[in-house]
Amino acid sequence: MVAEQATVNAQGFALAQGRTPPRRVQRAGLDVVEGILQFETAVGRCFGVVRLLANEPSRAFQLMTSLHELRGFEERVGKRRPTGEAYSRNFGGTNWKEQRIADQAHTDREPVVLVAGGGQAGLSIAATLGRLGVDTLVVDKHERVGDCWRKRYHSLALHNSTEVNHLPYMPFPPSWPVYLPKDMIADWFEAYAWAMEINYWTSTELTSGAYDPSTGTWKAVVRRSDGTERTLRPRHLIFANGLVGFPRIPELPGLKDFKGDVMHTAEFTNGANWRGKRALVLGTGTSGHDVAQDLYCNGVETTIVQRGSTTVVSINPSAKLVYGIYEGIPLEDGDLLVSTNTLPVVRRNLQLLTARMVDLDKKMIDGLIARGFRFDIGDDKAGHQMKIRTRYGGYYLDAGCAQLIIDGDIGLLQFDQIERFVAHGALLKDGSVKPADLVVLATGFVTQEVLVGKILGDEVARKVGPIWGIGPDGEMNNMWKRTAQEGLWFVGGSFANCRTYSRYVALQIKAIEEGLLPTR
Repeated sequence: MVAEQATVNAQGFALAQGRTPPRRVQRAGLDVVEGILQFETAVGRCFGVVRLLANEPSRAFQLMTSLHELRGFEERVGKRRPTGEAYSRNFGGTNWKEQRIADQAHTDREPVVLVAGGGQAGLSIAATLGRLGVDTLVVDKHERVGDCWRKRYHSLALHNSTEVNHLPYMPFPPSWPVYLPKDMIADWFEAYAWAMEINYWTSTELTSGAYDPSTGTWKAVVRRSDGTERTLRPRHLIFANGLVGFPRIPELPGLKDFKGDVMHTAEFTNGANWRGKRALVLGTGTSGHDVAQDLYCNGVETTIVQRGSTTVVSINPSAKLVYGIYEGIPLEDGDLLVSTNTLPVVRRNLQLLTARMVDLDKKMIDGLIARGFRFDIGDDKAGHQMKIRTRYGGYYLDAGCAQLIIDGDIGLLQFDQIERFVAHGALLKDGSVKPADLVVLATGFVTQEVLVGKILGDEVARKVGPIWGIGPDGEMNNMWKRTAQEGLWFVGGSFANCRTYSRYVALQIKAIEEGLLPTR
């Protein structure tokens, strides 16, 4: 900070007005005094977080600073909201709806930003860019806004609380349930896109893209539902189509000989069609458990097949512990405090929380192990939250399936017990056959890098490198920041991730567009 001060010109440090006042708390097992700061730089207004050691307050345990807004380019919200005069007083001219239809069509201009994917990540970044006046277009392959949730399996609901899952600017109604079902989320996305005036093309897929360094633009080809293609020339291309690509279908011995139905969890809706039949669910992550429970509850004799050890955590109380930092303070303050933590602090926090989770969930864990379930809390004992950061899998937040396994209502097999699949089930190594009419592959998805290579080419994929996971600098690989490929960005993760970090990507793009941040 000192080395950059001549350029940054940071000044006016003070306790932030209107934010959570300083308080004594525990972070990573240490007693600290935590406070939110405000200050200004040459280009904008900023906030920061400082954590002082409680027993030695002259020493800071952590200091984080973040840009909140660019001076002269503030968000168009609150007192800065648009007046609406362009259409509300335009007698004889176009009204708001007609202007929205024209804006949405993008027939007279190129978008500054093209966002591929319209789930929580795409909507969050588009809404935030829109408040900064950056012309943004979202394209999504589904027929309706929200279909990325609407079309998933019948019983799907969020496994964490509504209170931490709000999208930017527009919180969920206070009457909504703690755990949101998929169709409420889907319909909310549709309303959100309308309310936030997001330009959004449904039934449209990004098929290819190439960056032209001479113009600083992308040649991005999108295909509409009728097969027609349009070439767009955005300056920024944002991948917001999930942290993973298409379904991973592993090579399984004999699966081609199986005469029943085979599907990936991405295709599964509900188990009603197999009532009275038998199913094998291959995989013990969240989707595997949820699908197995759905099948069982629809009268299907169900066995779950475990391929690797898995972290299982009760939704309540254990999984809620990680969100304790939000309790009793405004959401935006919680987001700022969460983003303060560096990898060593995150890991230590999660190790302490995981130890508490294991204690709280002891009865469930012991019951699973007694049934032969392979349980772990991660290589670094930091539990499911660290698995999310490193591999985005290998865990399950228990919505009731654990007890069904413990009670024997849902059968359990280890994958290494299976010799091969045969016509009517799985041949086990002891010579017996586990009969099945359905095999569901809860085997995850290929990585985002594969999708990037498919759309932008292998050279760009190699140039960018890994997406998600923790890099050698202790930060998430290529997420929510500039990448090695100019004009290419990646956004994704939980609702909280999307809400928190969309601001920082939008500020960087706005700064580039206004000449405050140079291109490379």
